[in-house]
Amino acid sequence: MTTPAPDEDEVARRSAAHMWDADAASRALGMRLVAAGPGTATVPMVVRADMVNGWDVCHGGVVATLADSCFAVACNSRGTVTVASGFEVSFLESARLGEELVAVGREVALRGRSGLYDVEVRRADGTLVAAFRGRSRSLGTPNPALPAAT
Repeated sequence: MTTPAPDEDEVARRSAAHMWDADAASRALGMRLVAAGPGTATVPMVVRADMVNGWDVCHGGVVATLADSCFAVACNSRGTVTVASGFEVSFLESARLGEELVAVGREVALRGRSGLYDVEVRRADGTLVAAFRGRSRSLGTPNPALPAAT
């Protein structure tokens, strides 16, 4: 008797949970995975004192890392181990100490082993802080959280 293959929502949930549980960097920055679906993810983070730069605003590298962590969940949601092949980020507004930032990512295109993803990082009031576009490349390896094909 074979076990039925999980549907795309279950694949996304299992893939995200497996990767997120091992992501020490995102957890160290206080990020939380609050939603993951096929090609999507939502990851919030509160700006802490150790994240602000010399101008008393959230360091751009921290904002980019939040977007990158959200991108990682979204691009790994299809059941194969996937890595970034590059990204660009545009900073539009500053974030300050104590503000919660929410990164929301979505798949724009998936062709063969390559993908394109957009992530918006916003303040709680909806202000767009950064726009991120990531390029992904699947390694072709099944996510270890999924049942082996029989």
